Order: sequence, then structure tokens, then C-alpha cells
Amino acid sequence: MSAHELILAVAAGAVSLAICSVLWALAQRRRAETRVGELSRRLRQIEIRADAAMASAEAFDSALLAVEDGQASLASGEESLAACATALGLDESAPQALVNALMRADPDHARGLRALFERGEACAFEVQGPGGAVSVEGRAAGALAWLRLSAILGEAPGLPTAPRFAAFLNARACPAWIAAADGSPVWVNAAWLQAVDAASLDEAALRGASFDRGADALASEAANLGQRRQGVRWITAGGRRRAFQVVAQPLDGGGVGVWTEDATELEELREVIKRNVEAHDETLNHIAEAVAVFSQAKRLIFHNTAFAELWGLEPAWLAELPSHSEVLDRLRQRRRLPETADYGKWKAAELDRYEQLAASPDDLWSLPDGRTLKVVRQPHPMGGLLLLFSDITGELRLKAQYNALIQVQQATLDKLSDAVAVFGSDGRLRLHNEAFARFWHITPQQLETAGDFEGVVELCVPKLHDLGFWREVKGRVADPDPSARAPMSGEAKTSDSRIVAYQSRPLPDGATLIAFTDVTDARKLESALAAREAALAEAERLKRDFVGNVSYELRTPLTTIIGYSELLERSGEALSERGRSHAGAVKAAATQLARSIDDVLDMAQIDADEMALDLADVRVADLLLAVAARWRAEAQSLKIALVVERPEDVGVIRGDTRRLAQILDHLVENALGQTPQDGTVTIAARRALGEIQLQVSDTGRGIPFHVQAHIFDRFVGRERGGPGLGLALVKSLTELHGGWVALESEPGAGATFTCHLPEEAQATAAQPELGFAQ
Repeated sequence: MSAHELILAVAAGAVSLAICSVLWALAQRRRAETRVGELSRRLRQIEIRADAAMASAEAFDSALLAVEDGQASLASGEESLAACATALGLDESAPQALVNALMRADPDHARGLRALFERGEACAFEVQGPGGAVSVEGRAAGALAWLRLSAILGEAPGLPTAPRFAAFLNARACPAWIAAADGSPVWVNAAWLQAVDAASLDEAALRGASFDRGADALASEAANLGQRRQGVRWITAGGRRRAFQVVAQPLDGGGVGVWTEDATELEELREVIKRNVEAHDETLNHIAEAVAVFSQAKRLIFHNTAFAELWGLEPAWLAELPSHSEVLDRLRQRRRLPETADYGKWKAAELDRYEQLAASPDDLWSLPDGRTLKVVRQPHPMGGLLLLFSDITGELRLKAQYNALIQVQQATLDKLSDAVAVFGSDGRLRLHNEAFARFWHITPQQLETAGDFEGVVELCVPKLHDLGFWREVKGRVADPDPSARAPMSGEAKTSDSRIVAYQSRPLPDGATLIAFTDVTDARKLESALAAREAALAEAERLKRDFVGNVSYELRTPLTTIIGYSELLERSGEALSERGRSHAGAVKAAATQLARSIDDVLDMAQIDADEMALDLADVRVADLLLAVAARWRAEAQSLKIALVVERPEDVGVIRGDTRRLAQILDHLVENALGQTPQDGTVTIAARRALGEIQLQVSDTGRGIPFHVQAHIFDRFVGRERGGPGLGLALVKSLTELHGGWVALESEPGAGATFTCHLPEEAQATAAQPELGFAQ
């Protein structure tokens, strides 16, 4: 390259460099201008914001202090600073003097300010001075500590600041919060956070936790309506179900303040009261008395079933809760109230009872349908009036009957000759008759004055001195032990020589009846009767001895007479026909006398209960044949037919063979004596209806009706010969076997005697049992 070209190149490069330098300078200037503009704008914004901060501080009457290294300086609010100094009673309004005064006011405040200055911990408190209060809020920003001071002067120096009020709410044991219009919390206290188990509101919002959705809805409703809303909400808190009274109140400036109170005990108590009221109402529905409760507004708030039934009122109408006046009007329309001349006055008097504080006296209503009601009125504990209606118609009727019964009882006792007194379990004299006063020679007035058992005893002791007797009677009257009130009886002797029989009887109602009877004459009569009985017994013994001795003395010669009579009858040609006839007559008479003596002895034994039966099995058919064989010869001599009817199935009877034969002998002898020639005497036996019947019948002249009633008495029929004991002995021997005798007869148509001997019956006089077999 030539030098000229080189120079040109250098010149071109220099020109290019110059141009670039110019362009770069222009660019730098343009950027500098832009930067300056931006800084100017920022400076203007800062100035605007500073002016706004200053204006806002001035607008809210607050002084803002900046503290750095313990030195305070005023940032804004000179007038507010002066007001704070005045409130604290300072002569000067220097920032540092104000801070020193705050630290001297309270040790707690001093500690809070030092923590703010040294560690940047926020604080808030109020300081009370002689001229008012100063609200202090402290925050740290960078290396500076800022204090916001507000003087509280004038009419409400005690009103807390927002931080102080927030601290107050935060100390509550129950949740409280401020909610937005949609019900979501925007500020909550510590109890709310504890209930939802969250460290902060942001954490709770992040988790979607809520104290109670129903409470949030209540806050939203209060915000939308602009009205206070409240209700009870049951939630689970602290591991148990609890009730909270929630109150949502719209706040000035927006938002809703929500306040809760733990109402668990109150709600549980309310539930208990509700159950008690329901149980009380249910109990009233089961009682017979009609019950109605009217409120303070005089409207029916409760009635039981008996009330509707008593008055015949429709349940649907009663469910409308009519007033007391309406109820009375309806009852009057249906003529179910007492008749009165002035219903309006009567009704007004009934309604005026709501104004009375004390319970009204019980009243009786006589209804037109004849019923009588007892009306009880008393103020209701919850206000209003409680009415109780009892239908006492039956009670009055029973009371009248009871009074009549008491009067009849008293009249009956007064008619008794025995002295009767009734003492209650408390020892009071309840009842006595007129004979009681006469018995003890005291007056009715003295008995009324005595009153109780001790008083009556004092009146009776002069006649009956035995105090031990009266103590025993008192034990029967007043001892509460049932075993001690057992009946007692006995006799005692009075001071006037009377013999008194006494007895006590416990009555069902706990009372005791004491009765006294004068048995003096009865005891004298008993003594006389006992002596007479002893004399009669001695006479009876003498009679038995006499009969026995006479019978013994007569049997021996009779045996001799009968023996010699039989010997004479058998003497043959040595004795004439007439002599033999006389001997036979002597024998017959002696035999008849022997049988009569036997009958008398048998009757004496039976009367003395000394006859014993020799029981054995007796074939009834053989018994009949034996009896017929003994009497056949005599029947033939009298030209009377003797017939025996003996069924094969009559069987065996257990009895005394000798006595059964004796019964039939007496009946056959009686039949032969009453039957004319060519007549018939029938001996029969049959089994019928659990018994054996031994029967003797004849075709004789019969027995007159007036004689039949006494035919079995002793000494009847003596005109036929003998002592007249035959049929009486038949009756006694049959009864001794446990049977009985029947007679069927008509005059001129014969007679039938039937001995009924029962099967499996016990013989009388403690004899062994009779039994029959085939």
C-alpha cells in the first residue's frame, strides 16, 4: 500500500471513530436524560406519598415518632404530639421527653418499648395520664423503631383502642370473630383458632376449617339483612358435644361481629326441664282429676285428657288454645257451669283470680246434670293459673253412706248390753256405746274429756284395780307390733264384786275393739247348773246300777221259771192238758219278760254310750233265713204267711250279727202283732244307691198318721205288751251301725219298715267302719 493510501485510510478511520464517538455520546445523553426523568418522577411520587403520609398522620390526630439508637424524633403530627404531652401532664412536647414519660408510666410498658427498640418486637398499650390517655402502637421497620401516639381526650377516655379491644376479645374463653359479608372470618380470636385446631386464620382458611358452618351462614344472613341474628348451635369442641349461643351483629363500616357463649349447661338444663315438663304432662294425663293450665295471657296452654272428657270439649277446639273466657262461654252454652243469676259478674270474678298472688280457697260447683265438682285454683310457677277439677259426686255419696253407716253402727252399739269401746292405734278413743259408760259408772262427758286410753283407764281403775290387766290391754291397743295385737279374752273381778268377761279384737284399720260383759249372773247360773248336772249324773249312775241289779236279780228267777215251765211241758201224761197249757203260758210270759229286760238293758247301754258292736262279715241272705226260721212257727200258729225275698246279689255286710238279727226280730215281731189271720209278712233285702236296705213289711191294719211321727219314740205301743222299746231299739241299733230307719204306712194298708245301712260308712260311737262285699 502507498503512503497516500495509508494516509487516506488513517483519515477515514479517524473520521469513523469521530462519528462513532459522537453517536455514542448522543446515546449516553439520551439514556441520562431518561434516567433523570425516571428519578424525577420517583422523587415526585415520594414527595406525594410523604405528603399523603403526613396528611394522613395529621388527619387521624396521631403523632409519629422515629426512634434510632434510643433517640426519638418527630416524623409527623406536631399538634398530636402536643396533645399527647398534655394528656400525660408534660410541660414540654419534646419527642424524647414523651418517650421517657411512657417508659416511666408502667414497668410493663417500659419492657415493651425496650423490646421494640432492641429486638424490633411490636407492642401496643395505653397509658393513663392526669389529662387523659395516650394510645401507643410500636412497629419496627429496618433500623428504625416507629411509635404511633394518639391522645384520647374528651368524653370517652375509657374506650379501648382497636388493638386493646382485640386483645380483650383474644382473651375470651369462647370463640369470637369478625366475618365478611359471605360469612367467612376475617379476624378471629385465640379461642376460635383453638376450636378449629389452627395456628392462624390463614392456616384455617387454607385447610377450609370453620368453627361452624351454621354460624357462618348466620353471619352471612345478618350481613345481608342488616339485622342482628342469633341462635343455638351444637358442635363438637374439646372432644365433647357442646352448645353455643351464637350472636351475629352487623358492624358499622362493614363486616359482622360474631359472639359466642358456651350454653351447654343451660341447654342441657333446658332439655332436662323439657323432659320433666313432658313427664309432668304425661303424669297429669294419667290422673283422674281434670287439669287445665292458663297462661298469663289467660289462654289455655295445657290440659289433660280428663279435662276434655269431664267437660265434653272437642280436642281439636282445645288444640287451638282458646282463652279462659272462651272456655267459660262454651261451657255455659252447653249448660255445664253452675247456675248463677249474674253470669257476667261470676265470669269476671273467675278471670280476676289471675291477679291474686296467693292460692284461692277450694270451691264446690254444683252442675245442672247433678254432678258436684271440687275446684282448686293456684298460681302456676311459670305464670298464669292452674285449675284442677275433681268430680266428687261419688265421694260425697260415699261420705253420706259412710256417715249413715257410722250412725247405724253407733245406734247398733248403743243397743248392745255389752260395754264396747274402740281405740285407734294412737290410743285415742274413737267410738263407745252407752253401755260402756253405764258399765263403769261414768258419764259420757267424762269419756269425751278423757280422750285417750290413759284417760279412760283413770276413770275405770276405781272399779277394776288390777293395773297389770290395764297394761296388757294397752299393749293390745298401742303396740305397733302386729303379733302384740293378738286377740285376748278372760275374766276379772271388780271392786263391787262383779265378774267381768273381757275380750279384745284387732280391727282391719289398725284400731282395737275392747268389750266388757257382766257375767256375774251367768256364772251363778252356771254354778247352779253344774251342781244340777252332777246330781243328774249321780241319778243316772244310780239308775244304771238299779237297772243292772234289778235285771240281774230278775234273770235268775226267770231262768228258773222258764226251765221248770219247759220241764212241765215235757212231763207228758203226768200233767193234764190244761196244766200243760198253763205251763206254756207261764213260759211265754217269762220269755217275754226276759226279752223286755234285755231291751231295757240294751237301751241303757246305748244311752250311756257303752254298747260296742262285734263287727264281722255277715251274709245278708243267711241273716234273713235265720230270722225267718225263728219266727216261722209263731207265724204258722197265727195263720200268717212269712215270706223271705233274698236276691242273690245282695252280698255280705260287715256288722254285728246279733244286733242286726235283733233289729229284724223286733220288726218281724211287730209285723206279726199287727197282721190278722191269712195276712202276709215279708222279710226282704236289696242293694240300692250305695246302701243295703233291710225291709220288713206286713199287710196288717197299718199305723195311724198321728202315731207315725212318734212311732220310734220309747214306750210307744205298750198296749201291745212289753215296755214299748222295740221300735226305739230298732232305730238306735240301726243308727249305731251308721244307718237310718224309714216308715211307709197308711191306715188299713199295712206298714213297711226299711233300715238303710250305707256302704263304706263309719259306725257311730267310734265304732269300726262298715263295709259291704259281694
